[in-house]
Amino acid sequence: MTHQVLQPEGWAPPRGYANGIAARGTQVFVGGQIGWNAVQQFESDDFIDQCRQTLRNVLAVLREAGAGPEHMARMTWYVVSRDEYNSRLKELGTVYREVIGKHFPAMTCVQVAALMEARARVEIEVTAVVP
Repeated sequence: MTHQVLQPEGWAPPRGYANGIAARGTQVFVGGQIGWNAVQQFESDDFIDQCRQTLRNVLAVLREAGAGPEHMARMTWYVVSRDEYNSRLKELGTVYREVIGKHFPAMTCVQVAALMEARARVEIEVTAVVP
């Protein structure tokens, strides 16, 4: 096993993420991906649709390194609306499991004032470790 979930004794288990991951292998750094397609065009302004496309983009970059979602050790989400993120968590969870499966790396999510692409609602960066 190359990834070890770090869960301090007595802590309540996190839902949809890990508090920490220990891993060994080749590190893969995925730069911030947003919800546009391969030709850099947005197909939707909807938050959930953009999350789905963003996660697909993350997987496409990981595949270039021979990695998959199971190799993700860290994931950072940048969202333009904390309220939208929180109000649509159920939908987001469905999309996450549809694209990523049940692989939950250490995660951080922060609200930002804006992203570099004006239509972007979410940006995600990932660090993966491939054995």
